[in-house]
Amino acid sequence: MAKTISRRSFIKESTAIGVGSLLGGSFLFAKDTVDISVAKGEDYFKNTLKAVEQLGGMKQFVPKNARVAILANPQRNNPGAYTKPQVLAATLRMCKKAGAKEIACISWLGLQNWENTGLKKVVDEEGVNLVIVERDESLFKPMPVPKGKALKEARIMKEFFKYDLLIDIPITKDHAGNKFTGTLKNLMGLNSPQNNRTNFHKPNWKTDINDIRHLDQCIADLNTVITPALCIVDATEFITTNGPFGPGKLHKPQKVVAGTDRVAIDAYCCTLWGLEPQNIFTITLAHEHGLGQMNLKKVKIKEKNV
Repeated sequence: MAKTISRRSFIKESTAIGVGSLLGGSFLFAKDTVDISVAKGEDYFKNTLKAVEQLGGMKQFVPKNARVAILANPQRNNPGAYTKPQVLAATLRMCKKAGAKEIACISWLGLQNWENTGLKKVVDEEGVNLVIVERDESLFKPMPVPKGKALKEARIMKEFFKYDLLIDIPITKDHAGNKFTGTLKNLMGLNSPQNNRTNFHKPNWKTDINDIRHLDQCIADLNTVITPALCIVDATEFITTNGPFGPGKLHKPQKVVAGTDRVAIDAYCCTLWGLEPQNIFTITLAHEHGLGQMNLKKVKIKEKNV
């Protein structure tokens, strides 16, 4: 069932903010590993299951009775621009099997996005919650970014703090300006749209190298205060041009990529269409923050055909 959080309903329903372990370095339940698990095949549901299985299974990341927040990408319904329903469905299924007490897909993108991409149908079929937060700044909590070089304060949706852990489920794809989006950039989906617009995006963020670098520095900075317990990346079919909305040229590696090292995962994913990690600012700047390993020669990668 979809639920829209407005300022009034949030004040009525939320008398306390949830677990503080969500922020400031690592989740209480996060698995400390830099391994990347890759599953390839035509069945994207099975790929997702296999990718997580190769990491030890969802129970390694979702303890029994945990409250799980899911951050997918329902941005537009052009092919290769949004998280595949099969990837989300498999993730939700595994969380339930692991014994999660509560599972919710949280988003400030509207219900129409979820319906048009088929992701709302998955949420309904799996019997989990869809919480859509209205774009009201009072519903976002100011969050200092002590290590921020460009971003000094984030504004994170208050709904997020009700949960014990986060699973980040982006689609990797082309993006205007910085040319790549993946696990790191997807966390902007927790930050307020106004903050994203005014603090992350300078006037020439699509064309000016300094403005592009500023955007990517803000993304890296944001990632210093939010750490997903697990990242599951849809690298099955994605646009390599005209991102992030598309339509664009479609590339089909038919892969699902999973792990806990966001930097390593993004470094791997960008190579799927010929990009070099050292040329992607989000990756290099996050690496400089100590958020992960960008040298894939130092990362154990497990690949399996499904």
